[in-house]
This record gives sequence, structure tokens and C-alpha cells, in this order.
Amino acid sequence: MRGGAAGQSPPREPAGGGPSVPERRLHPVTPLRRAWAPVTVLAGWAVHDPDQAQRQLTRLTTTTLLIGLAVLVPAAALYGFLSWWFTHYAVTDTELRIRTGLLFRRTAHIRLERIQAVDVTRPLLARVAGVAKLKLDVIGADKKDELAFLGEDEARALRAELLARAAGFAPATAREVGEAPARQLVRVPARVIAVSLLLTGATWGSLLTALVVPPLLWLGTHSPWTVLATAVPLLGGAVTSSVGRFVGAYDWTVSESPDGLRIDRGLLDRTHETVPPGRVQTVRIVEPLLWRRRGWVRVELDVAGSSNSVLLPVAPREIAESVIARVLPGLTVPDASALLRPPRRARWCAPVWWRGHGIAVTDAVFAARHGLLRRRLALVPHAKVQSVRLTRGPWERVWNVADVHVDTGADKTVTARLRDADEAARLLRAQAERSRTGRRRARPDRWMTTATPPPGPDPA
Repeated sequence: MRGGAAGQSPPREPAGGGPSVPERRLHPVTPLRRAWAPVTVLAGWAVHDPDQAQRQLTRLTTTTLLIGLAVLVPAAALYGFLSWWFTHYAVTDTELRIRTGLLFRRTAHIRLERIQAVDVTRPLLARVAGVAKLKLDVIGADKKDELAFLGEDEARALRAELLARAAGFAPATAREVGEAPARQLVRVPARVIAVSLLLTGATWGSLLTALVVPPLLWLGTHSPWTVLATAVPLLGGAVTSSVGRFVGAYDWTVSESPDGLRIDRGLLDRTHETVPPGRVQTVRIVEPLLWRRRGWVRVELDVAGSSNSVLLPVAPREIAESVIARVLPGLTVPDASALLRPPRRARWCAPVWWRGHGIAVTDAVFAARHGLLRRRLALVPHAKVQSVRLTRGPWERVWNVADVHVDTGADKTVTARLRDADEAARLLRAQAERSRTGRRRARPDRWMTTATPPPGPDPA
């Protein structure tokens, strides 16, 4: 069955006595996925105690083994069917409700206005079966709730409705909006992704470890089994890590739509993610040493309540800055020449590495850079700053320098290191004022609403 509705159960009366809400079940292919749970338990026991598992297997006769399989397979199928049968979801006027559990019932009530992103994931086998998995990023939740699996058409329609409701559309209108149109901004070629991985220090570091450690073990032990037991995992890890990153970043496409920036990626498992507007707390531009000659950078994000962390795996700097301007409208990335270095006496606190630090403050963002070999420039919009702190260790007090920490809503901190103490004190007071002003002028997170920030004087 490809695409269509997964089926509906009889309507249930809500606790408040309101209108009935039809509940739906997941796609009928879902029991096949859940039937593996009992098998996984047995496999986990075998891995945990392989000697005991081997002794038990040697005692089994062919007849006993066939009887065990005849019991295990139907039991697994029954578990998968019952777990699917007792799983329902429904969209009410205020929430997405997910009821799960065979023996222990669990009902998740997800407030629609707290949904900030809905990602569609299509693993390889799911693509063959014509189904998809929905993952929901919810403000204040550490773990994503998910609906697995839905028909592809149903998953897209439900995603569009949830995003429209989260954006501020009325319930009746949200069902008619459909998926918002998207305009492609950038598509990263596969060749560029492959070359960027070859120019990454982690790739060569893992490969060098796989080539150096086995000869050293041979010189120390003269045991071929020890060398093989070490060399095969190291070499396999070096290759699979790079191949895995290439497969995950293949056909990386960033598009712009009213519900945010959409990211489509993956060779085997296709993933469709959304970067919700108004929820981005920090943008980081990462510039590895071997990428600088080509002018390539990596763009990372800190999104409140979301695990989406990469906007662009690799791109020319000018293209990356144009995409960043879509995430943070009105932002201009400061040039390297605009970054102020720490005073020269800071070299006594961080020899050599003090040259990699720098800061710049514009009307839109607080920018701080660190790193010499791998440069990272963090950009924090003033409206996203939750608190500002100044710290000074004993050695920093000797050289009259201090660190200024800017905390964001994603539980992350951006630090301007080794600033002159007087400069740090002024920066602390000025940044606190800029943050208050920025929050008053910030657009609402529910970006389709017509609310405007209240007018106020500009302290600047």
C-alpha cells in the first residue's frame, strides 16, 4: 500500500466533552518493523553472554530448534500486530495526541504551538515500501516524538498541517494550506562533499592511526591475531566513517519556504528536515585549515529544542553567507579584518593560540571567533541572548584580562576570550542593553501571525 491513509478507529470523546476527534492508525507495514523487538531481546542476550548462548545452542536438537522457531515467529508477529493495533494518533484543535502501549499505556499530548519542526525520514527499506517516518521537534522536549510509519502522501499532508498550525494558521485553514512551496537556494555537488572529506583532518587522523598502530603492536607482541584484531576495526572504522558521512550528506539541498529552510539529504536514507525561523540561536562558520585555499566553510546551527545542527556541510564562503542571511535576515557576517584581537599581554594566558581569538559586535549580532588551525566564528543575534557573564581566573587577573560569556536559549555559550578587563566590563553592560532592545524588536516565533513588537525607544 503506497501513500494512502493508514486507517481510522472510531472517534473518541475528549475529556472536556468537546467534539469527537477521529483517531488514525499507522501504516499497515509498521507491524513488520515492531515484530523484531522480541528477536532483538534474544540477540541482546546472546551478545551479552556469548558463551552461555553457545552452550544453549549446542544442546538444541533440530526438532527443538524448529519448535522454538515455530513459537518465536508467530509470537513476534503477534507482538508487532498488537503494538500497531493499540497505537493511534489524532490532531485536535490544540494538540497532536499519540496513544501507544500494549501493556503499559502512554499518551503523549503535544501542543501544536510548541511544534517547531517536523522532519520526514525515509530509510532505504521504507522507500521501497512507500512509507516515511515523521519526527517532531517540540520546545522543551529532550527527545523527539515520532510517528513510524505513515504512507508517504499521508506523512507529507500531516507534516504540512502541523507546520501550518505551528505557524499560526487557524485549524480549518491549516488543513487546506498543503505543503508550502519551496525555492532551492543551494545544492552541494557530490564531488565537493567527497573532496571536503579528503581535506578533513579527522579523515587522515583515523587513517594514520589504522596504519601506524598495527606495526607497533607487531613489534611489541609478534602476535598476528592481536594485530588483525586491532587493524581490521581501525581500518574499517576509518573507511566507514568517511563513507558514512558522504552517504549522509549526499545530494545536500537547502531550499527556502514559508515554514523555514528545508534540508534534503541522504543517498540511502533520505531525510527531509526543517530549520524553523525564529528558533535559531547561534550560527557558526567553521573553516578547517585545508579548506581555506578553496574558500570553503561549513555552517552549523544551534536551534532551541532541536537536534538539527548542520545547515551546509561544505560551501564557498560567499554562498554560505547568502544562506545565513536567509536564516538571520538583515545579518552581515563580519569580515576577518573587523575582528578585534585580544591585547598582546593575553599571550601569557594562551601562548600562540591567543591570536585565534577575536570579537566583533554589529547592530545585529555578537560575533566571537576562536581557533588557529580550525577557525570557528560564532554569530549570536542580540535578541537570542539569555544572559551575559564576565569571568576572570587568578592568572587572568594578573594580566588584567577577562572572558565574556554569552548564553543562548539552546543551552549553549559563546565566549569572547582574553579581552582587556575594562573592555570586557563595557562589553558586558552594552551587550545586556543590546539584548533587551533586540528582544523587543524580534519577530514572533509563530511567523505567520500578524503580531508586531511593541514600539519602544532605542537605547543605542
